[in-house]
Amino acid sequence: METTARLGKEKHGVALSVAEIADAAGVFPNQVTYHFGSKDSLLVHAAFLGLLHDTRRIERIGRRAAEPATFRRNISRAVLALPSLPLVAGALAIGIAKAELAPVIDQHLQLLFRQSERFVDGILRSRGWRVGRPLDVEVRTFWSAALGGALLAHAGAQGSGADLDLAGTLTIHDDREPSPAD
Repeated sequence: METTARLGKEKHGVALSVAEIADAAGVFPNQVTYHFGSKDSLLVHAAFLGLLHDTRRIERIGRRAAEPATFRRNISRAVLALPSLPLVAGALAIGIAKAELAPVIDQHLQLLFRQSERFVDGILRSRGWRVGRPLDVEVRTFWSAALGGALLAHAGAQGSGADLDLAGTLTIHDDREPSPAD
């Protein structure tokens, strides 16, 4: 799975073959499909593994922000630039076409949401910041916008991350500024 995540990032989401994955991992192709059930299942797992690894970078960036507006802006820019985001968009597209992978995708999304909630809750508590809505809604809204933008780009929609106001989905604020949701 680690090898597939690495290859996906290196090839920027270009379709990978089972033979190519197996060769890079030093295993036989049938071992790949036996363990994960299918290449598509492996790609979904690997994409989300890459995203979860990338979220560590996002957390470091978030911890450095001294002001809520800086936090919103920096987190949003960093997420849109993640090398794993297009891979996850591809995994979501696979899940649309292959209903049997929906539980796998949901499991990965739930983990992403829980980890994000924990991170943001820690930031809020340590800095005395607040959110303008329930934390779970804050996190789901943010990731839905980010993944939706990546899915649109994956599908060939024109535009770039600069066209998406991802920071605008966050309502994190302190007492000196009104909630961005107001």
